[in-house]
Amino acid sequence: MDILIKNIRIIDPASNVDKISDVYISNKKIALIKKTINKKASKIIDGKNYWLFPGLTDMHCHLREPGQEEEETLLSGSLSASSGGFTRICCQPNTDPPIDNKISVRYIYDRASLCPIEILPYGAITVGRKGISIAPMEEMVSAGVIGFSDDGNCVMDSLVFRRALEYSKIFEKVVISHSEDTNLSKSGVMNEGFISTRLGVQGIPVQAENIMVYRDIQLADLTKVNLHLAHISTKESVNLIRKWKTNIKNLSCEATVHHLILTEESLKNYNTNAKVNPPLRTQNDVEALIEGLKDGTIDVIVTDHAPHSSEEKDSGLENAPFGMIGFETAVPLIFSLRKYGLTPMQLLKNLIVNPNKIIGCNIPEIKQDEEANLVIYDPDKKWIYKKENILSKSKNSPFINWELEGKVLYTIYKGEIVYNYNN
Repeated sequence: MDILIKNIRIIDPASNVDKISDVYISNKKIALIKKTINKKASKIIDGKNYWLFPGLTDMHCHLREPGQEEEETLLSGSLSASSGGFTRICCQPNTDPPIDNKISVRYIYDRASLCPIEILPYGAITVGRKGISIAPMEEMVSAGVIGFSDDGNCVMDSLVFRRALEYSKIFEKVVISHSEDTNLSKSGVMNEGFISTRLGVQGIPVQAENIMVYRDIQLADLTKVNLHLAHISTKESVNLIRKWKTNIKNLSCEATVHHLILTEESLKNYNTNAKVNPPLRTQNDVEALIEGLKDGTIDVIVTDHAPHSSEEKDSGLENAPFGMIGFETAVPLIFSLRKYGLTPMQLLKNLIVNPNKIIGCNIPEIKQDEEANLVIYDPDKKWIYKKENILSKSKNSPFINWELEGKVLYTIYKGEIVYNYNN
């Protein structure tokens, strides 16, 4: 398919380009970028008042396959992600069985080959994600993992984690830490504070994260390995990372969309769709995360897309699993942070440039002869996020029935339209 996009605002954080132009796509590539292009095309898109940016990367999501296909599959997850503007998503290994060997890695790639966008797997840090024995990293690297993570579980044994970091250094792959002192967070369901007390449920103190963030920073300093801290949620974590990043160049971190938007107030009515790990925190923590984005302490914004069935989520606040879906609402919610002074260019850097640097992948750009992985976005489109329109197999989102401003209209992957809002 040849696609001609007319008169669109190009925002490319890799090259720091922000301009209005025409773009012509042919043979899976960006064939031409000019102020005015007069070519025949099988599809012509009027881009006036729209934005064009490179396909987004989500370096932290959960796709449930193998083992929990009733909640999500690689195909359903990738369709959901494409509708949110993502053309590259990186799935965590907390499947059943876990992705902790070369056979399971190859399974992911085999299934991903049938999907409309790129899916890249992490391998587990430890066998079975149990935190006891280091997983066979070499064979997983040969099968194509982009890094290592036990996400959902913290590697509590500091010596095991140190040895895993040192072993991973051979392969120059990033290690992702789920920083949680489970001795402190055990049985907790939400942020420890006034609201948890009022609801009569066990809380998770901020120290459960802060203590492990400090430990993980120290181990990153000791081993000199590329360490990425997942889903940072507390003010103190941000302050610790800010302090140590000046001296530790191999340290990076992320914040989720929901931790940037929501607070513990979302659980006041026992809303299990707002139950996540780490838990939603206070407004002070949210403001600290936003400051961390502004000054570059936080490198990446992720969805932490975590599908769960309605039956599980309807089992009560104490019994419901942690996690919410996030692909389809991510972009308008992220761009709503412009009200804090963050520019579209800054926010897109957290979704395109930085995640790909961390996982060691090519950084998508909008330039001639580049593979056409692109998003056409209407920043002014207002729409209601309806349960019946969700493409994910699971519907566990606290944003259902929210009015959102800004909508992905088209997602293009390798020159083909893989999502069209109007179809």
